[in-house]
Amino acid sequence: MNLSVNIGGLKLKNPVITASGTFGYGVEYEEFLDLNQIGAITVKGLSQHPAKGNLPGRIWETPCGMLNAIGLQNIGIDAFIKEKLPELRKYDTKIIANFFGDTIEEYAEAAARLSAAEGIHALEMNISCPNKQAGWIAFGTDPALTEKVVAAARKATELPLIVKLSPNVTSIADMAKAAVDGGADALSVINTITGMAIDIETRRPRLSNIVGGLSGPAIRPIALQMVFQTFKAVKVPIIGMGGIMTGGDAIEFIIAGASAVAVGTANFVNPAASIEILKGIKDYMARHQIDDINTLTGGIIC
Repeated sequence: MNLSVNIGGLKLKNPVITASGTFGYGVEYEEFLDLNQIGAITVKGLSQHPAKGNLPGRIWETPCGMLNAIGLQNIGIDAFIKEKLPELRKYDTKIIANFFGDTIEEYAEAAARLSAAEGIHALEMNISCPNKQAGWIAFGTDPALTEKVVAAARKATELPLIVKLSPNVTSIADMAKAAVDGGADALSVINTITGMAIDIETRRPRLSNIVGGLSGPAIRPIALQMVFQTFKAVKVPIIGMGGIMTGGDAIEFIIAGASAVAVGTANFVNPAASIEILKGIKDYMARHQIDDINTLTGGIIC
């Protein structure tokens, strides 16, 4: 049974990845599961300098999901390389560094700095951040800006470059094409969907930021559709994500066009979710006598 996949030059022993922002820096989960069993760990988003994120409250549980407005809190690139990366090097697991910036220059510089660090195997760009140079328009909602910022990062690194797309757009296909035109080797589909919740007793928002990102099973049908649309629009590998809780959920994404899957909100419910999802994938393949996971990608019958 072959479970290995190639994500734009990033070779993984299996298609299960932990999603950025839901698995800390990886080392926090050491006591809950064997990190060697995961295809890759995507660390939480990194910026040039440490960021405190938003004020509490920052998380609110919703039916079949959760809202979060953490605000990209992180220790910064330098501290990650010095304090976290040496621990991660112990494991036979690929490390994907997620990063973001406020400007095109910051994205390029972050890509260059992370690429120079030993033990990072690929980069994932979070382009769902506001752009100071364009009136705080999100990079990921404007095709021209997307292509421009991806091209800048592409010039700054030789590592496989994965671009994480925002679902809060009119056409995910257009954004996917722009990212590929800019030089993306692969795409992560999708990031969270914007939403909010209100305390009716106080009439105040549940989140200090008012609006947050909705994740979990509630968004899975939307994410699945967007993976399918992206698969039809571009030829680069896709990492599917959005409410994956079981092996069956992961298989759905692969059949829709994903070459790999990322496990996010499920990690909060069950720290060992990624391992159980991998087992579910293996069980499905054995039951259907499938000897290569790659033959399932895009295998939807319409």
